Amino acid sequence: MKDPFGRSINYLRVSVTDLCNLRCKYCMPKEGVYKRKHEQILSIEEIFKVVKASVNLGIEKVRITGGEPLVRKGMIHLIEKISNLEEIKDVALTTNGTLLKKYAKDLKHAGLKRVNISLDTLKAEKYSEITRGGRLGDVLEGIEEAKKIGLFPVKLNVVVIGGFNDDEIMDFVNLTIKENIEVRFIELMPIGQASKWAKSKFLSNDVLKYQLKDLIPVYEGDKSSPAQYFKFADAKGKVGFINPISHHFCKYCNRIRLTADGRLKPCLHSNKEIDLKSILRQKNGNLEDMIKIAIYKKPKEHKLNEKDHQPIIRDMVRIGG
Repeated sequence: MKDPFGRSINYLRVSVTDLCNLRCKYCMPKEGVYKRKHEQILSIEEIFKVVKASVNLGIEKVRITGGEPLVRKGMIHLIEKISNLEEIKDVALTTNGTLLKKYAKDLKHAGLKRVNISLDTLKAEKYSEITRGGRLGDVLEGIEEAKKIGLFPVKLNVVVIGGFNDDEIMDFVNLTIKENIEVRFIELMPIGQASKWAKSKFLSNDVLKYQLKDLIPVYEGDKSSPAQYFKFADAKGKVGFINPISHHFCKYCNRIRLTADGRLKPCLHSNKEIDLKSILRQKNGNLEDMIKIAIYKKPKEHKLNEKDHQPIIRDMVRIGG
């Protein structure tokens, strides 16, 4: 299905929970998030109904996100059901990696194709600081397990934070030389309660590219990918740059987002949302029609770079990473 600007919308990101076992500073408040009542979030069955209706409208790729999706019961079953849909070409997962060692094999068996792991530092003390108590060792074990069972390509998502991890750029890039790993540097986005904190620590990916002059561009056919890819000569892996602020990729955006509480977001950086939960719980509700409305409301581009832009209300953990 196409939106009003001719973009083919074929990618659905599904947040299954806004709970997380970490407290990353740019993602959620220090005290965490209020745990919603059971009836306030979509059930596994309701999530699948949204996926199925979206598939009928042209969705071919689904990514499961959170919060931390692996803290939600029923993930293996949900991924298996989604991967069994004939029209689905790709099922992926974004995770902080701390529970991946435990679940990776079952996820692979259920039909998961690949995994993105959020990791902002390779130093244990700094990892504990940015996550407010997380253990780096848990993530590293999860990465090794993902590689061991063949969840390739393993992608590491690194949010670039000025004054925090900008001294580790080469450490991350060097991981791609001997390993089939994609390291993707993501510009820090001003979202929710962390927006002011994020603005003060923003660092453009242009600065990183300038430091990494030996990288060779990798030209890929998928324009809808938010990442621009590069690699070192003879390296096994790749380096990606995701630039939602300095060089936004709205022109090729092919995605919509479902939040854990049943809202469909046409654009990450807009407060506009379509309530699918109410439709799901009405006997006569037409789910496909509401998804069409959300796609028709997808804006041409975000307004992050405009002077009077106000950050969206929801914290990132309430939307889905």
